[in-house]
Amino acid sequence: MGDRLKGKVAVVTGAGRGLGRCHALALAAEGAKVVINDLGGAVDGTGADKSPADEVVAEIKKMGGDAVANYDSVTTMEGGEKIIKAAIDTFGRLDILVNNAGVLRDRMVFNMTEEEWDTVISVHLKGHFACTKPACVVFRQQRSGRIINTSSEAGLGNMGQANYSAAKEGIVGLTRTVARDMGRYGITCNAIRPRAATRMTVTPELQAAWEKRAKMGVGGPTAEAAGIPDLSALAPEAVSPMVVFLCTDEAANINGRNFLVTGGNVSLYSEPENCRSIFKEGVWTVDELCDLVPKTLAAGLVNPSPPQAPKE
Repeated sequence: MGDRLKGKVAVVTGAGRGLGRCHALALAAEGAKVVINDLGGAVDGTGADKSPADEVVAEIKKMGGDAVANYDSVTTMEGGEKIIKAAIDTFGRLDILVNNAGVLRDRMVFNMTEEEWDTVISVHLKGHFACTKPACVVFRQQRSGRIINTSSEAGLGNMGQANYSAAKEGIVGLTRTVARDMGRYGITCNAIRPRAATRMTVTPELQAAWEKRAKMGVGGPTAEAAGIPDLSALAPEAVSPMVVFLCTDEAANINGRNFLVTGGNVSLYSEPENCRSIFKEGVWTVDELCDLVPKTLAAGLVNPSPPQAPKE
């Protein structure tokens, strides 16, 4: 075990499985004490089970670290407050918050129900706020703290995920503003867009194919020729070192940024800015815009989902 985070206390939401579990183990490996929050629900958010959180606590204790389980939901302000309180009550302080809990309710936008929309927004976007607010009360008083939020490339647009995409890009906006609200107190807030193979991203069919690939011995047909994808580059463990880094003193000047993290690739996203402008004295007319915009602002733009002929 390392000691970069020795004496620090971290909360990781959704830490019973997947990325959250890997983040919690990585933080503990650097000396942090960790609150393992997980409701233990299914991918769609239904149900509850204490065993995932308990199992991660046991893993951390086995490796010589210290951790405690928490089963509260991030979807309510009361739940978020209880999660943060668990750190204070158990370990006497809080230094790190990793907002990671999430669910999926994928559906094409024309079929998406209000409940499917509300559930995903509640867990992801409100869930980030419900934990961030009480954590910031603590962080502001002690004038230190690290917040790591979990966005997604889906926030840039992904078919069938209007709810998830909206929540994930909302998290980036939340990250930028929390960074500005809290930076003066010595707190940083950053976001990652992880690309990893977890139960939320790997279909049962893909998982079965991967297991089949793993069983193929040397001398047999190559997995690539059999059309079986290699998921090793998408190991969730590969994302966690960047999460740990953002919690260290070396990352003290990184604030309000978001990063793609996958395998051996870490990329810093640029901040949005105006890339083209047209200007005139007064106000544009519709006729002027119809004539000028295709030649200027929209020149070279490509429709990411062009119209298709209806199937017969």
